[in-house]
Amino acid sequence: MDSVSSHYESFLAPVYSWMAGGAAAAFAQGDAELDSLRLTPLRAGAVALDLGSGFGMHSIPLARKGFSVIAVDSSAALLRELRGHAGVLPIQTVEADLLDFPQCIAGPADVILCMGDTLTHLASRQAIKSLCEQVAAALMPGGTFVLTFRDYSTPMIRESRFIPVKSDADRVFTCFLEYANEHVDVYDLLHERQGSQWTQRVSGYRKLRLPPDWVSATLRNAGLQVTQEAGLSGMVRLLARATASS
Repeated sequence: MDSVSSHYESFLAPVYSWMAGGAAAAFAQGDAELDSLRLTPLRAGAVALDLGSGFGMHSIPLARKGFSVIAVDSSAALLRELRGHAGVLPIQTVEADLLDFPQCIAGPADVILCMGDTLTHLASRQAIKSLCEQVAAALMPGGTFVLTFRDYSTPMIRESRFIPVKSDADRVFTCFLEYANEHVDVYDLLHERQGSQWTQRVSGYRKLRLPPDWVSATLRNAGLQVTQEAGLSGMVRLLARATASS
């Protein structure tokens, strides 16, 4: 079983934008999601922090909307790809663990994102609590935290554990889930055509099983106001706001 960081760096990073349908399609989807959340800068110099930014699905649209963006990810390869897309956009990339993000910002953030299925990559529920507390402390009054993740709390069974992810004429990506009490082991299988031959690579890593109500309660305990709703691609989306100053 690989660590999350090694799994991404050696296995997922080279095909991540392909899995998302290409960078342009991913940026368009990220932009539409930000529009649905009405995330626009409300002041000059507004700061957005993108935790688990990947190749920039949300960082690029945030910067295009006028935010100064700090993109944090543990994958050097994905951050290099992000920088290639960013050009002159106001995006600072930081290779770091999610829980180290307070060291990456000089002051309070207007918006913090932790999207995709990034949250489940943390090692424990205590780490989730620490992240929520850090986010609450880092948001400016009235600031917004948007969190999405997959709900693995109800196990899939039998053949439903085999999930087709993406395929084309030269690649087939599938994953398999194996459930334990507090986590799910995710095994990714990538078949790639090389000339007339097909090769197979397999890598596995671990995700937390997080009931959405527990995550919502954890955010509220950290002092945030929380709304739970359906996100894209079957994910849970939590919208948490820091109390505005009077």
